[in-house]
Formats: sequence, C-alpha cells, structure tokens
Amino acid sequence: MTTIDYPFWVWAFFFAIVLIALFVDIGIVNRHSHVPSRKETVGWSVVWISLALLFNGFIYWQVGTHHGDWALAGTKAKEFFIGYLVELSLSVDNLFVFLLIFSFFKVPRKYQHRVLFWGIMGALLMRMIMIFAGAELVERFHWIIYIFGAFLLYTGIKMFSNDDEAFDPENSKMINAVTRYIPITKQYDESNFTIKIDGKTTGTLLLLVLIVVELSDLMFAVDSIPAIFGITTDKFIVYTSNIFAILGLRTFFFLLADLADRFHLLKFGLAFVLSFIGVKMLLPLLAEGLIMMLGDGSNSGLAVFLRQYLHHDYKQAEINISLIVVVGAIALSVILSLIIPPKKDSFKEMEEDLT
Repeated sequence: MTTIDYPFWVWAFFFAIVLIALFVDIGIVNRHSHVPSRKETVGWSVVWISLALLFNGFIYWQVGTHHGDWALAGTKAKEFFIGYLVELSLSVDNLFVFLLIFSFFKVPRKYQHRVLFWGIMGALLMRMIMIFAGAELVERFHWIIYIFGAFLLYTGIKMFSNDDEAFDPENSKMINAVTRYIPITKQYDESNFTIKIDGKTTGTLLLLVLIVVELSDLMFAVDSIPAIFGITTDKFIVYTSNIFAILGLRTFFFLLADLADRFHLLKFGLAFVLSFIGVKMLLPLLAEGLIMMLGDGSNSGLAVFLRQYLHHDYKQAEINISLIVVVGAIALSVILSLIIPPKKDSFKEMEEDLT
C-alpha cells in the first residue's frame, strides 16, 4: 500500500471541518431536542455526503499539487471514496441495531438525538485510538494484515448465514454487566443522563442506552476498521474516511427509521464486500505460497505474474477492481431491496415503538 506524509495544515484543516460541522449540527440545527422531519433528514443527509465528497476532491487536489503526481492523487482519492463507502455502508447497517436498542428501551424520539450525539463523540475518540493503533501494528508486524483478512472473511460468511440481528437487548450480558456496576433508574428524566436520588448521583435509563450504544459501536469498529485496512494503510485516508462516515450518523439514523424496511438486503451486499476485502487481504499470502511451490527460480508466466503482484505492479488495477466491486455490491443490494419486498415488518414495528 502506498502511504505518504501529509502536512500539518492538512490535518488541521480536516479537524477544523469536523469541529465546524459538529458546531453547526449541534449548536444551531439541533440546539433544542426535537423530532426531525423527513425533509430535514433528507436535506442534512445530502449535506453530510456532499461534505465528504468535497473533502475527497480536496485530497485529490492536495496530493496532486503537493507531490506533483496526479496518478498518485487519483489513487488516494479512490482509496478515500472506497473507504468512505464501505464505512458508511457498515455504519448504516449498524444503525439497524441502534433502532433495536431504542425500540427495546422505548426511548422517546426527541431524546434520541442526544444519545446519538454523545455516542458519535465517543466513536470519534475510539476510532482514532483504534485506527492509529492498528496502523502502527500493521507497520511493525505486517503479518497482522492476514489476521485482519481472515477475520473479515469469517465475518462476511457469518453475515450471509445469519438472518437475525446479532444484538439481543433482552438477553444481553452487556446490559447485565453495566447495571451491575453502575446504579441505573428504570425511568427517564427528560434528556438528563443523571439525577440525584437521596443525595446520590444515579444514572437514568437514558445513560444506560448511551452506554449500550457506545459499547455496540466499539464492537462494530472491530469489523469496520480491519475492512478499511484492506483498502489502504494510509493513516490519513483511513481516519478521515472513517470519521466522515460516522459524522452524519444522527441524521442517517432518523432517515433510516423511516426507510428501514426498504433496505433489508443491504446486509448481504455488505457480507459480500467484507468477504471480498478479506480475500483481497489474504491474496499476498496465497501468492507467496504459490511461488514457494513453483520454486524461487521459476520463470513461468504464473511465477512472473505473482512476483509482479507482490511488488504492487498492478496497484491501479487493484484499486479500480475494488471500486467496481464495492460500489456494485452495495448498489445491487439496495436496488434488490427496493424491488423485492421484505418477508416481515419487524422494522416497521420498531419504528412504531419509537414514536
């Protein structure tokens, strides 16, 4: 994977965009608790996606002008776009679990945006730690990329065979562990996370929901972060594409609450994408094994091809194939979801519970 250094001002520019976007979203648009309309959620969904695409254009311009290599700039732009699309799709899939959590705890819709805001803030911090730790591990111990690949392949196959949601709030050991160590009331107190009972600070039910959402996102990150490393090990691309994917999750959640039943086949598209990326990460190990079988001195066409592949002579082709496969799989799953009706109305039932 091609990694390059980015000037400090590029990192500063990225964080400035994130902070300004969060300020506008929280300090202006969602200053007061309210249930956003469909028009509002659609409009802000367009804003968040457009912001990510504009930043993608910025990466292309910055790399091209700074390094004088527009082919490299195109590669980095494609890596960001693929990473963003994969992470956004995985995040949208994870929102189905958030729907399940909010439905189980019967969280009033006007308080859900507060939980999602702090959940996203926690996710920003967790993703930063995990991404930079993962990148450091990959740089020091390259063989870890094969473990990531095997894990993604396993996860993708498991998603194909599992029709049920992975998270069951009613029988969750996670919830039992949290309530065992943190005093939690069985009621809401408007949008407050804590209240005073007999002079002692006690968590409200909304705090429990926030903790469950944070822990769920941590589990999701275990899937999503190895996936982006299958696209690139460039820390800047990995982190920025990840953050842009989760920045608009609050808006996407409320949009999804209205459209959840229409994307019931998305998980199969994601399962294929994760499996594809997992195989892609394992291919160098397979290539090295085949070269050993053919003999290091072999000059056969297959041996030459494998050596060129390991030397990244086909890097542009790899990126283009990844782009086509990821976009095609996700687009096909969405189109088929719109054509083929869901077998059950469980998501509509959840939506009714949230109103």
